[in-house]
Amino acid sequence: MPNTIYSKNKNAGMTFIEVLVALVIIVTGILGAVAMQATAKQASFDAMQRSLASSLAEDIIARMRAGSPADLASYVANDYGTNSYAAGVRCKSVGACNTAEMIQNNQHEWELAIMGADVQRAGKNAGGLLNARGCVSVNASVITVVVSWQGREEISDNAKDANCGTASKLRRQVSIQAFVI
Repeated sequence: MPNTIYSKNKNAGMTFIEVLVALVIIVTGILGAVAMQATAKQASFDAMQRSLASSLAEDIIARMRAGSPADLASYVANDYGTNSYAAGVRCKSVGACNTAEMIQNNQHEWELAIMGADVQRAGKNAGGLLNARGCVSVNASVITVVVSWQGREEISDNAKDANCGTASKLRRQVSIQAFVI
């Protein structure tokens, strides 16, 4: 038998370089997952704001449809959300209010919702959209409601209604049209 010297197996374990490469790959994957989670959270927040704006627009349209078509012009304004519609008379029951009082109450309640006053934290509005404005226009039997608010990241300002909200790259808008017969 030939005299062979057996050396230790060179493949008996991982080298330090292999461990470092594996760690770099794992850390890169974890950081990618964290970044993806943060992006998903931001997108979810933006979607929630858009959903809230759509809901607010649908709310005033429902209030307008509940009244007479002759009263639609009473709702036309570009300044909802500026605390302009303080209710002098709060109507709690439809039968207890005349038409003008009901319109004033609807405007006041919608403005409170736009300003986020339905949720309070330490005496300040905590709900709703940031710097939100509501705009209502009526053309014959077509109601157009635009809700404008301030987003978190800059984009181009492609405002559907240039008169609703403050022009900036942070402005977001939802515009909904409805017909009243």
